[in-house]
Amino acid sequence: MKKAKDLLSALIPRVEAVGRYQLGHFRTRGPGGGSEKSAGNLVSEIDVESENRLKEDLLGLLPAAGFHGEETARTRGEYTWVVDPLDGTTNYLSGVDVWAVSVALMRENEILLGLVHKPYTGENFFALRGEGAHHQGPGGSPPRRLAEARPFPLRDALVGTGFPYRSPDTADAFFAAAREILYLGRGIRRIGAAALDLTYVAAGYLQGFWEVDLQAYDVAAALLFLRETGCAATDFSGNPYDPFHSRGLVTGPPGAAEELLRIVRRHYAGIRD
Repeated sequence: MKKAKDLLSALIPRVEAVGRYQLGHFRTRGPGGGSEKSAGNLVSEIDVESENRLKEDLLGLLPAAGFHGEETARTRGEYTWVVDPLDGTTNYLSGVDVWAVSVALMRENEILLGLVHKPYTGENFFALRGEGAHHQGPGGSPPRRLAEARPFPLRDALVGTGFPYRSPDTADAFFAAAREILYLGRGIRRIGAAALDLTYVAAGYLQGFWEVDLQAYDVAAALLFLRETGCAATDFSGNPYDPFHSRGLVTGPPGAAEELLRIVRRHYAGIRD
């Protein structure tokens, strides 16, 4: 297998090309497009074509790997590409300029590399296991390493989340937790793209996050960013988060993560992994 660093170097321009394809179709039609594949969960031809392009490129880079995507294929092997071709489809279809392409490579259950590309701004966030997480701004500016997470109190935190539209059994727990968190910290944000939510926690733009029933393709790349910056990622019981099996995810820098977990654990007491 090629070295992870070489794979990442080859991956970035391919993902950016998919981002340019998405930009070419952005805001070219009125809101309300796409098809509902499950309650509140939309898909468009842009998602499917983006995943097909990525699948061809990624399996060209590593032919023996599995491919776990959101739209077209879910196979796993010793090595597996985990891909969300367009995270934030509802934003994209509505003309909101917050969406991302997320790609991770896993060996068994270990995430080796991750890339989250934000097409509208041209930003890249990427990491290799054990080598830190990095941010590259628009226009190909030199990457900078994301800082190690420092202790941060929840009272000063801006916390991200996602509404439980796929999980009505958790709605009461969600709104009770959100009410408490809202008045303890600086506010709550619902960005609409979990890959960016978690990336922003790793980058320090958000200082906490919780959500239920995320999928591996939503989070795999950004989980590596969290690991590389020292942000804890647990399920609602406080166990290490497993992208393929855990139901709830809580993360943040030291201090805020533990405070957030205590609140979430209490409100979601009857809803565990």
